[in-house]
Amino acid sequence: MSKYIMIVDDSATIRQTLKLTLIKAGYEIIEANDGKDALNKLNGKKVHLIISDVNMPNMDGIALLKEIKKTASHKFVPIMMLTTESQKTRVQEGKLAGAKAWLVKPFRPEQLLSAVNKLILP
Repeated sequence: MSKYIMIVDDSATIRQTLKLTLIKAGYEIIEANDGKDALNKLNGKKVHLIISDVNMPNMDGIALLKEIKKTASHKFVPIMMLTTESQKTRVQEGKLAGAKAWLVKPFRPEQLLSAVNKLILP
């Protein structure tokens, strides 16, 4: 059975890079360009992992994280933040909001896949 990963990033280039890496590893991808778009596309869909940027227009990654944790159907979906943000305060804010991992851009594909394999829901 396919595992679905949602990629949330306002950069089409980053989404494309992530998508190629994850498809090669056998995952199905759902793309969203910001938090609001992600919430619309999540509506009723089963996803096994969400990878989200922090700094995005309309709704940032931390706000998205908090919204997702409020929905019963997605409350337990692991969320990895993939961002240029590396300040301890932002990382802490993300962890408190429910982020399971924090990966700083630029990333290496094997680093990403290692984190994905540890986090993805069975």
